[in-house]
Amino acid sequence: MSKRMLLAGFVALTVVMARCETEKGFFFRDNDSVVFLGDSITQQKLYTTYLEAYALTRFPDRRFRFRNVGWGGDTAWLRKRFKTDEKALFSATGALLDEMVEKAVRAGLERDVLPHKPTAVTVKFGMNDHAYQAFREDICRAYTRSQTEIVKILKAQGARVALLTPQPIEDKPPAAHDKNVKNQSLRKFSDALREVAAANGAVYVDQFAPYMKIMLDARAAKPDAMIGGGDAVHPGPAGHTLMAWTILKQLNAPALVSECGIDLSRWFFLGKVVCEKNCEISNFKVKGGTISFDRLDHALPMPVDAKATAALALAPVSEELNRYMLKVAGLKEASYALSIDGLKVGDYSREQLAAGVNLATASTPNAAQAMQVLGLVFKKNNVYFERWRKIQLENGPAEKLAELDRIITDLEAQIDTARKPRRQRFELNPL
Repeated sequence: MSKRMLLAGFVALTVVMARCETEKGFFFRDNDSVVFLGDSITQQKLYTTYLEAYALTRFPDRRFRFRNVGWGGDTAWLRKRFKTDEKALFSATGALLDEMVEKAVRAGLERDVLPHKPTAVTVKFGMNDHAYQAFREDICRAYTRSQTEIVKILKAQGARVALLTPQPIEDKPPAAHDKNVKNQSLRKFSDALREVAAANGAVYVDQFAPYMKIMLDARAAKPDAMIGGGDAVHPGPAGHTLMAWTILKQLNAPALVSECGIDLSRWFFLGKVVCEKNCEISNFKVKGGTISFDRLDHALPMPVDAKATAALALAPVSEELNRYMLKVAGLKEASYALSIDGLKVGDYSREQLAAGVNLATASTPNAAQAMQVLGLVFKKNNVYFERWRKIQLENGPAEKLAELDRIITDLEAQIDTARKPRRQRFELNPL
């Protein structure tokens, strides 16, 4: 075998290994069947839809299936799916506690989660569990035992599990968020959940601390600041975007969408493409001061709900999750207009372009395409909720179930088409 063939084989193996490491790092993997389990905050279908849209747009060549089975008022012992005497549950210890929890948790999972044959599950409980009062050891005991049982059953079925803490309650002023006894209780529940995750091989995601810091920073700058929208317990789109940001970071979501780098300072002033990260550049030209090229990205920017843009000023969402970069060094003029497929995107200085411009929040064709994906995901999730809660659990007609299944299948096909990146023509014209 020649040295060239050996080198080619080594490069190919390196690429495959790199892809495997990337996939291994991020919690959601190719061909995953993902289930979101939780209470009313999960049932809102906001942070879960943002997580889903991120995965679909960041990895458009991977197959995913997402289902949300959040239920308002639910707890870790799945009180909305199996009736339990909670007074007896909180007083139980040892074998009696084990028996009560095992029975309740298994019944709930067997009905609402295991039929999906999940390979990855996120579990978000704690808000209702702590009963909106000062910390109680007896309730926390039932909570941690139930979370342990959830992990045990799901892992036995081959699923990876991420245990999500609740976010803090955002009471109106003048209450201090971190001095609120309900939040102090939620912090203790969250710390107990960390121990459950460590002991049982689950991923631990702490939403509480990052969200609390943002609330306190906002309140310090403006005493009556409210960051989440919605109500004290149920954030609106901005709050759910902050939740998605904290969750995705702790699930090892990659920040890079793609990056294109061009250097005009060398190669006889004709310029050269010097960076193609997760994208392909072709038809590169420099003519009359105009720089143009075709760019095919291998991902789309993460769509940010139009109702949630306030979150971008509160946390480094774009920097840490959504880097859609264009970098051009060696430009002669002071500023340039960027257009993509003939549509004006923005004006940028020579210095901005040399340092690198993040186009994730600009009005690009890719951003519009990603927002189309987000809209379709919302539609699909609303149809699934109707199918599951209003028809399946109410023993509705089989014909209606079949009809809704067809709609879900059609929407998922539309999503798969919409999330495929398209080649686009970039032009930088001196101003």
